[in-house]
Amino acid sequence: MDIIKSIEHEQLKSKIPDLKVGNTVKVHVRIKEGNKERIQVFEGIIIKVQGSGVNKSFTVRKISYGVGVEKTFLVHSPLVEKVELVRVGKARRAKLFYLRDRVGKAAKTKEQLGARIENKEIVIKGEEVASPAEAEAVETPVEAPVVEEAPATETNTETAE
Repeated sequence: MDIIKSIEHEQLKSKIPDLKVGNTVKVHVRIKEGNKERIQVFEGIIIKVQGSGVNKSFTVRKISYGVGVEKTFLVHSPLVEKVELVRVGKARRAKLFYLRDRVGKAAKTKEQLGARIENKEIVIKGEEVASPAEAEAVETPVEAPVVEEAPATETNTETAE
């Protein structure tokens, strides 16, 4: 059983995006066509997040030319380049399957007021230090000589009003 966990741990990405249901995201996916490779962006609302570890996945839904399109992405897949947060949505459920029956503006989630759009990432694999004694040895800074800077000259600073 240890062998399986060690193999799975190697496949995990070191940082994954903080995915929440209801958020609108842009997923940058690497697509191979023959011998060419390109990145395609899929923008939509996250309607579900499921699984854990290597099997963690999320489903994004968008409406393209009047037809609903859903794609499921593995979080730790090497084909998923990055996930950008566009809007922070307000969701009171774990899975937003009711959006499938809606059309137009009703198919969106309400925007959470006062929410900052930050691409938060969760660190899964970090650099680990073996013992506290080594940590102290690594963190001791070497004193650098102090360099005094000359005062900055006046520049033309105009404020737009």
